[in-house]
Amino acid sequence: MVHLKTSAEVELIRISALLVSQTLAELAKILKPGITSELLNNRAEEFILDNGAVPSFKNYKGYPFATCISINDAVVHGFPNKKEIKEGDLVSIDVGVYKNGFHGDSAYTFGIQPVLEEHKLLMSVTRSSLLLGIEKAHLGNRVGDISCAIQDFAERKHHYGVVRELVGHGLGRSLHEDPQVPNFGKKGTGPKLKEGMVIAIEPMINLGTKDVIYDEDGWTVRTKDAKFSAHYEHTICIKRGKADILSSFVQIIESEIANPFLVDNY
Repeated sequence: MVHLKTSAEVELIRISALLVSQTLAELAKILKPGITSELLNNRAEEFILDNGAVPSFKNYKGYPFATCISINDAVVHGFPNKKEIKEGDLVSIDVGVYKNGFHGDSAYTFGIQPVLEEHKLLMSVTRSSLLLGIEKAHLGNRVGDISCAIQDFAERKHHYGVVRELVGHGLGRSLHEDPQVPNFGKKGTGPKLKEGMVIAIEPMINLGTKDVIYDEDGWTVRTKDAKFSAHYEHTICIKRGKADILSSFVQIIESEIANPFLVDNY
């Protein structure tokens, strides 16, 4: 069942989504070679709690961390650990926040200088595919219009692998609600987009094959061919005309540009 949100509820979701963005921006300030994903996770949890919220992911279906930090061939749901991040890594950080009864959700992929040109392009295409999907997220369209826009750009134009097993989703009082929002599909198919629908759009794009495997931890998803993956996500609300983007990359990008260890290829 799709739960349409009132204007007041959308504003509460915006508060949570922007806190996610602020958390990612805080992590972008300290991300550098030699830091561990465990330290990043701990800083994120501390920041979220200090801002009167709780991490959405921690203890969700048994997940033990506040963040998902997926590096290089890890697509999503990577476990933070004590391994040091190194030059050339792509670090995808996914964060959820629960505050005032509502969730926010967003993700961003960072490149640790120096990054291979093919990996910079993967990041750029994945981020652009998210924005193209959002362009189709308006009243009167269907979920398939979002899905097709992402797939057309990432897979058909750039020949990357678009992950099938993992999709975007509705959110609000629950972290995952209907409808599911795949990153592949046909125009004019799927549920109709209705005003007040809040969804997380999150393309997960692989440099090589679309196929994935799972680690023994039961959570971490990796590319089957061990090539790199990128992941970007926004929480949005369906409106007449263009979508209302409730999360933001502005502060994240500002932190990214100010950090000499991070790639800022826009």
